[in-house]
Amino acid sequence: MLPTTLLAFALSLHSISALSLQRRAVEFYDPAAVGGSMVDSTGNGLGEPLNVIISGLSSPAALTDSGIVNYAQAIGYSKECLGLHSGAPQTANLGDGNGWTDQLLELRADYHSTAVGTCLESVVGGNHFRVWRQNGSLADSGALFLAVSKEKSFIAHHSPIADGYDIGRDELVQAALGTKSHGGVTYSTVARNVSGLIAPGAEGINHGIAQDGVVTVLTVTIVG
Repeated sequence: MLPTTLLAFALSLHSISALSLQRRAVEFYDPAAVGGSMVDSTGNGLGEPLNVIISGLSSPAALTDSGIVNYAQAIGYSKECLGLHSGAPQTANLGDGNGWTDQLLELRADYHSTAVGTCLESVVGGNHFRVWRQNGSLADSGALFLAVSKEKSFIAHHSPIADGYDIGRDELVQAALGTKSHGGVTYSTVARNVSGLIAPGAEGINHGIAQDGVVTVLTVTIVG
């Protein structure tokens, strides 16, 4: 009797593990399906579109905190100047049960210098993005959701340029596509565009800048 009980217990653990793995084997879950939003919160009743998703089907090592930083450096972005950040972090609710959470990271265009290039971006402006991970118990895809925009200079308070959300997204995607390497890791990235996750227009969008409602999903595979 005991061996039969142990076998049943082992099979149940295997089933739970298999279900967990199956639950993560998706690109992402739509945050709005469980009370979340594809627009983050800037703390003033408005927000920025989460206009790029790094798919949960990407190589797992590319989806960790250190992995996304290395990948970002492969496509022309790095951590903030001297590790310093001004202003409060933005928050997002990815519908995964974690509620509204602070951004994990903010990465800026590094102008071909991972050491000091983001200091230049902080002064003159350029592309940057914020990162959140969808990993709560209600929607555990492991995907990374990015709010990408191209911003003005420090003097202009880093406000997005005209059409800055769409331009920022498109510039990041163009930089990411194909094969890129950094830190001894080589990545291959493919993209597809998804409509219907964000309503196009400027309603609810920070600075009143309209966006086209397109979200680009990147699948990043480590190939070397």
